[in-house]
Amino acid sequence: MGLLTILSSIKDRADKFLNEKNVVTDFLGKLEEKTGIRKKILAVGAVSLTGLYLVYGYGAALLCNLIGFAYPAYYSVKAIESLSKEDDTKWLTYWVVYGVFSLGEFFSDIFLYWFPFYYAFKCLFLLWCMAPMSWNGSQFIYNRVVRPAFLRHEAAVDSLVSDLGSRAMSAAENLTREGTDHAVSPVCQFNFARCAARACRYTASF
Repeated sequence: MGLLTILSSIKDRADKFLNEKNVVTDFLGKLEEKTGIRKKILAVGAVSLTGLYLVYGYGAALLCNLIGFAYPAYYSVKAIESLSKEDDTKWLTYWVVYGVFSLGEFFSDIFLYWFPFYYAFKCLFLLWCMAPMSWNGSQFIYNRVVRPAFLRHEAAVDSLVSDLGSRAMSAAENLTREGTDHAVSPVCQFNFARCAARACRYTASF
């Protein structure tokens, strides 16, 4: 029952997306007019070809990252423009999890790169994180991993950030003060020498 509910939710979301007016649906609409093949079938074919390309194709990393970025970015902009706060929270949660995942991948990519079908599994993971259901991957990982770790170390991180901010501000003030002193010093030296020369000429006149 749970699996059927998930598949039904994904199907409804896909149908809704295909009925919206955007760049993808406009392109599929033109293909439908030229080929006579329905948009839904064209979309399924495109998804299937994308899956095969992620397994066997060159440049799978770029395609996978594009999938993990383009769709969420599009709906994030729509969430910003909407009046509802719920969709804002949903996509903020996704981007937090996406950032944590990208940071971990940066340090482990040299090993995971050689893993068979790595980018296909990564793409499935990102699709799970952005899936149109209340307990998708981003919600699950945020509530089980990110949020507990954040609450546990929030005070220490706030203190560290505040301390680093104070040090950065102090360093900037010192640099500004030193720069001002260096800029003013030659002027002062020149004025002092000119005053001394005038004093010598005034004394010599007597």
